[in-house]
Amino acid sequence: MNPNRYDVNLSILFTELDVLDRPAAAKAAGFDKVEFWWPFPVAVPTDREVDRFVQAISDAGVSLVGLNFFAGDMPAGDRGVLSNPDRAGEFADNVDVAVGIGERLGCRAFNALYGNRIDGVEAAAQDNVAVESLVRAAKGTERIGGVVLIEPVSGTPAYPLKTAADALAVIDRVHADGGVDNLRLLFDLYHLTVNGDDPNAVIDQHANAIGHVQIADALGRNEPGTGEIDFEHYFDKLDAAGYTGHIGLEYKPSGASADSFGWIKR
Repeated sequence: MNPNRYDVNLSILFTELDVLDRPAAAKAAGFDKVEFWWPFPVAVPTDREVDRFVQAISDAGVSLVGLNFFAGDMPAGDRGVLSNPDRAGEFADNVDVAVGIGERLGCRAFNALYGNRIDGVEAAAQDNVAVESLVRAAKGTERIGGVVLIEPVSGTPAYPLKTAADALAVIDRVHADGGVDNLRLLFDLYHLTVNGDDPNAVIDQHANAIGHVQIADALGRNEPGTGEIDFEHYFDKLDAAGYTGHIGLEYKPSGASADSFGWIKR
């Protein structure tokens, strides 16, 4: 795996720094590409807040290659709002803002976290809302040649997409119902492994559906080499299957962020 394909997720690495200082820290650590979860506490920040974020990335001399849509209050347990009938409007408003940032910075991959199941709301009703939201996101990102990523997630029992098959079923439904074709699987080795999925089978059977890859070791979600995942094996399989995209480093460093990249040279 070419180290130049790695990008740093600055919502989980370098968190000891202010958000706007992290792109420069990533550059100082030797990276030219970064990704973020939604970096604002609300779906529609002010123009000034957006401008400051865009300027921080531009001034650092790094490229933004991945951005999450607004997903609610992540520290409080939210994992998306797009399937929540009461909050899908926030997601709809956020699409234009996120795509606008992507257009300015050259980012073309947007992660749409599905949202937790809600007590008292039928799952089918949430799924119908999700399809509407994701069609809107697909059409919004399509305008700039972008893709919408659908991610299986671990550690949140109420989040319904646990396996690659769960995410692919959503992708197939949105493509069929919405007349779009730009949804892709976010292949996160950590989440798939923790949830008991078979990453080898996913690569063998669905490599053409993978739009982005993220990594952390399991268990622990720390940097490679701290757990049991054979990253060299999976990187070789991805290469052989024709995956040419980025590899997002989405792990919690076991020490200082700047000291957590020695595994790359090894």
